[in-house]
Amino acid sequence: MRRTRFDDWDCPIARVTDLMGDWWTPLVLRECFYGRRRYDEFVEALGIPRPVLSARLARLVDEGLLEKQQYEEHPPRWEYRLTDKGRASWDVLAAMWRYGMDWQWTDDDLPLALVDRETGAEVVPVVVDEATGERLDVRKVRLTLR
Repeated sequence: MRRTRFDDWDCPIARVTDLMGDWWTPLVLRECFYGRRRYDEFVEALGIPRPVLSARLARLVDEGLLEKQQYEEHPPRWEYRLTDKGRASWDVLAAMWRYGMDWQWTDDDLPLALVDRETGAEVVPVVVDEATGERLDVRKVRLTLR
């Protein structure tokens, strides 16, 4: 079955869904944020089929979220590094993290935590308005044409 593409829709959510909507893509990016860069590291960490990983990495490179850098010539070996655009995708993953924390766990046994690198304090992501710093509330915003 062929999936519907949303990459040319007039909606930011649709376009991001086209890129991030594949279930492996956010997980590959998550591993990049954990510091993984090499193909075999992704395979080992995710248990992802190699053809699927190759396709996802190629798409992330084509979309400008990752850049491919050769680290060995014989045989040719590559690693994948986050670009500025790739690092900006952290906001999407952080929102997914928060939603998962709040709605996908039925107990307090969440096995992972996001922590501040300097203080070690747990971080709980929220989405805020860049202009005001206030948390977004769906009841206070509306969609309109520009």
